[in-house]
Amino acid sequence: MWAGRFERAPEASFDAWQRSFPFDRRLLPYEIAVDRAWARALEGAKILTGEEVRKMVAALDQIASRASAEPAWLDASKAEDVHHFVEMELIALLGPLGAKLHTGRSRNELIATDFRMFVRDAATAVRGSVTQLAGALLAQAESNLRLPMPGHTHLQRAQPLLVSHFLLAHTEAFLRDRERLSAAAAAAAECPMGSGALAGCAFPVDRVAVARELGFTTITSNSLDAVSHRDFALEYLFALCVVAVHLSRMAEDFVLFASQEFGYVSLSDEYSTGSSLMPQKKNPDAWELIRGKCGRVVGALTGMLTTLKGLPSSYNRDLQEDKEPLFDAHDQVLRMTQVAAGAVAGLRFREARLREAAADPALLATEAANYLVLRGVPFRQAHEVVGRVVAEAERRGVQWTQLPLETLRQFSESFQEDLKGWLTLDATLARYRGPGGTAPEAVRTAVSACRARLGEAR
Repeated sequence: MWAGRFERAPEASFDAWQRSFPFDRRLLPYEIAVDRAWARALEGAKILTGEEVRKMVAALDQIASRASAEPAWLDASKAEDVHHFVEMELIALLGPLGAKLHTGRSRNELIATDFRMFVRDAATAVRGSVTQLAGALLAQAESNLRLPMPGHTHLQRAQPLLVSHFLLAHTEAFLRDRERLSAAAAAAAECPMGSGALAGCAFPVDRVAVARELGFTTITSNSLDAVSHRDFALEYLFALCVVAVHLSRMAEDFVLFASQEFGYVSLSDEYSTGSSLMPQKKNPDAWELIRGKCGRVVGALTGMLTTLKGLPSSYNRDLQEDKEPLFDAHDQVLRMTQVAAGAVAGLRFREARLREAAADPALLATEAANYLVLRGVPFRQAHEVVGRVVAEAERRGVQWTQLPLETLRQFSESFQEDLKGWLTLDATLARYRGPGGTAPEAVRTAVSACRARLGEAR
């Protein structure tokens, strides 16, 4: 493609090292689609005749069919990159006609276009997988609508919740991810074709027609910017990172909940592994691997930002490093969400253990403070009173709810006989019935709303 300027061939090891075809061959379907559109654009610019375009499109179709049917053909290629591969094969099939396709264009704009098309489709694929995961969480929430559990802050028991409320919290995160993925796909919606290497195209090609044929919504505004920016890739990687972080946080919950110390859930056999030494073990490897792979995805974004930060204007070969990390991050997140959906569907919540844990009197301390507030005690004073009651119970080695009313009244005369009824688990949960709360009626409303949103997401 560029040998005319050089007297000697590249050094063999350098030549092998600088080739990108082993990984950018993944873009071959997009490259061929762009080539078809460009051939038609060259006909409109009077560079190719209609018959030449027909032969060229037929040859491109032949290349696409063979590539799909014979992976070994691609494996054996010595092409420098995906663009070189198609050009070589076109020339092999068409002779000098095949060499005409590159008229007026550059690999700089080709890779920018192919890559955008990949990101657009990739974001759509992950968005679909995230939606399936949200559906699995919602199905579990619907199956466990009235099951209580302890809520935690700082990994300490805090207040009682419904399991369904906990599951909806994760569902909300993934529905937000879906919107981020939609935005990432939209960020790749501008077509760079017609930008040339950096200065634009010297031939009167119809850029809008090319963009329309390739499914873009518009064309890029500046040729220099179009061939060199990778904002769309950064936005997609960021969206993938947030998905991965949400997956990792959920994985941490289920790793903890599956431990004997918590005992809240039983893991399905299909998404667990055992120990080569200890026969009793059932390990949450699906969740641990999801948690571990999050760092790999975050690393891809960090690497891309680091590559871009020092580049001068226009295309630089450093940008070859944009694809491998993004391809890997995409593959990992797509598989992570698929595995997570299956693992969520296979979870079984241990009702007896959850009810026992949710009945912990420590979870009701806030309710005692609220009880005092409704009897005219300022909240800060009520908070202090209940804190002193809990400390006294710890000194006596009993639960604070076991202290007699006479003892409680030593801390505040506002405690009355009706406190016992106020502190039941069902009564406590029912009080949090405002929108977004954990009361059964609020959660049922949230499940219905979430189901409607999920339908829209699909």
